[in-house]
Formats: sequence, C-alpha cells, structure tokens
Amino acid sequence: MIALDLGIGGLEGDLWRVVFLMTRIGAALLAAPFFGASNIPVMVRVSFTGAMAIFVSIWLPEIVTPPALLTLDGMLALAGEALVGLMLGFVLQIAFAAPTIAAEVIGGSMGMSMAQTSDPGTGGTTTAFGQYFIIVLTLIFLATGAHLQWIALVTESYHAFPPGQTWVAPERFEAIAGFGGTLFETALRIALPVTVILLLVQIVTGILSRSAPSLNLFALGLPAGVLAGIAALIIAAPLIYDQFGDLVEVALGQTESVMTP
Repeated sequence: MIALDLGIGGLEGDLWRVVFLMTRIGAALLAAPFFGASNIPVMVRVSFTGAMAIFVSIWLPEIVTPPALLTLDGMLALAGEALVGLMLGFVLQIAFAAPTIAAEVIGGSMGMSMAQTSDPGTGGTTTAFGQYFIIVLTLIFLATGAHLQWIALVTESYHAFPPGQTWVAPERFEAIAGFGGTLFETALRIALPVTVILLLVQIVTGILSRSAPSLNLFALGLPAGVLAGIAALIIAAPLIYDQFGDLVEVALGQTESVMTP
C-alpha cells in the first residue's frame, strides 16, 4: 500500500486498507447531520469511522484498494472516495435543512425571529422553533432506524462506486441540485398550517386596529400572534410529525437514487 515499511509485516496491508476505507466513511459521516454534529467529540467520530471501516473490509473482501496511497493514483483514489462520501452525507443534510427553513418562516410570522439559540449540530444559530424541529426530526430519524439504513447505503455504495471508479458523473450532481426543490416544498408543507392561522390572526388584528384606532397594533398583534402560533403548533403537531416521517423516507430515497446508475 505504501513504500514506507512500518515493520509490522502482514498487518501493514490491512492497516492501509482500513485507512483507505475510512476516507469515504469518514467523509460521509462528516457531511451528514447528527453523525457530523460539532458537539460530538472528534475521538468518538474517528473511533466509529475506524470500526465501520474494519467491518466493511471484512464484509466486502472483494474491494480492491490502490497498491500505493502516497502516489498520484493513490491520492486521486482518496479524493474520489472523499467525493462520494461527501455526496452521500450532503444529500441527507439537504433533507434536514427543511425543518430549519420552515421554522424561520413560522418564527418570522409570529414575530419571534429575534429568539435565536445556538445550534449544537452545525455550530451556528437558529430560531427556537428550528432547534425544536431539529430535535424532533432527529428523534424520528433514530426511532425509525433510518440511521441504520443510511449506514447500510454507505456500505452499499462500494458496489455502486467501486474504488477507482468514484468520480461522479455530472448527471448525479444535477440530481443532487434538484433535491433543493424538494427541500423548499417540504419546508412549505411543514410551515403552511401554522402560517395560514397566523395570517388570519393578522387580518383580524388589522381589522380591529382600523375599527378602533385607539388600540395599539403592536401591543395587540404581537401577543396575539405568539399565542396563536403556539396554539397552531400544538394543533398541527400530528401533521408536522407525519411530514417529518415522510421527510426521512424521502432523504433515504434520494440517497439511494444517487447511487442508482
């Protein structure tokens, strides 16, 4: 695998084989939500990636790895492995962005867009509703066993993209870009029930302010919008949770479609 002799005999080839397999798996886990969250220690991620690489090397002994990694061909093969891994994780990341967009729309309609909180998954900030939606989607993702299905798809990707044949065709990148339409469509379906109710509340508030000019629109509209939004979220919770379940299935389907020729 490499010109450097580590003095460990026959284990050297197996060691570099595992390192090679860790490239695709590690890139996929880094780009995927939940698995690549910034609050997960690096040591845990590296250990999990190494364990998966060992299992893959045992389950798929037919995988042919480059004879030398520290060469031009070896570096190109590693770059191709990283590209496939990032692609598989990014498709899942697109699906997880839909609840965040829906939360931004709902929070802006309720007048709570200023309520920002730290997102431990990305390291950035999101609205309070966005953090709530991310937690619920993550729980549904884990409860339905979708994380195991996604890991199985990453393993199956070695059949769809064998090492050395990992450079992705432009059609696949076009398909990944097309998933953005599904992202905004899902976000709209999640936010639509709540935003419709908030729109009705704002219309009623506007009528009251016109009929009674002495009423303070901001003093009346903001509390009414917040209370109506919370009530709408409680009422529409079953529908929103169903949308999250469908979103998980769509995410897995999109990941599988990327691997289909």
